[in-house]
This record gives sequence, structure tokens and C-alpha cells, in this order.
Amino acid sequence: QLQLVESGGGLVQPGGSLRLSCAVSGRTLDNYAIGWFRQAPGKERERVSCIGSSGGYTSYADSVKGRFTISRDNAKNTVYLQMNSLTPEDTAVYYCAANFRYCASSFVSWGQGTQVTVSS
Repeated sequence: QLQLVESGGGLVQPGGSLRLSCAVSGRTLDNYAIGWFRQAPGKERERVSCIGSSGGYTSYADSVKGRFTISRDNAKNTVYLQMNSLTPEDTAVYYCAANFRYCASSFVSWGQGTQVTVSS
């Protein structure tokens, strides 16, 4: 069974950076696309970024383009989300999720989330 565990969240000042990690176990990461999502209080869940199983495809929400970068290290079974130039609007619980091969509209396995708070 595929399991995902996020880490790397925390409190950061506006303009700062964080790198989130999504550690995958139970299956080989090579076969899975991984998406990063976030949900702020009172708001709908938003897909922030996604990377295909081969790493050749990436996508970003308009709200994070140019600031966030998704990457994967299949040897370490880990996907990363580098977040730069953070603003208070980026405050949310961030989740990673897996889907077989492609960045589809639905994902089959989810992590428990990591809190990111951007505040001075």
C-alpha cells in the first residue's frame, strides 16, 4: 500500500523560503505522479503543483508560478516542493498525493499534511 509523509513545513517570514518533502513508501515512486495541494482555513483545496512519473511533466498553479519548483528523486523515493518568496497568502496545510503515472484530476493516496505559516 502506498504511503506518503510530508515534512518541512513551519513558520517563515514573508519573502522567505521553505522546502517541503514528500517521502513515499510501499511502492516504487517511479510509477507515480505526485501532486502538491494546499488548503487554507475556509478555502477550497487547491492543487499547487504536479510532477509526472518520469519527471518530464510539471505543472503549477498561476498563484505559485515562478516562485515554487517541484522536483523528484526516485532513488530516494522523495518529491520536493521548493517554495520561495513566500507571502501570507501561501499559509495553508500542504498535502502531497499520488496517482499512477499521470497528473490526473483525482489522486488515489494522500499524506497527512504539513502546516506552512507565513507571518512576520
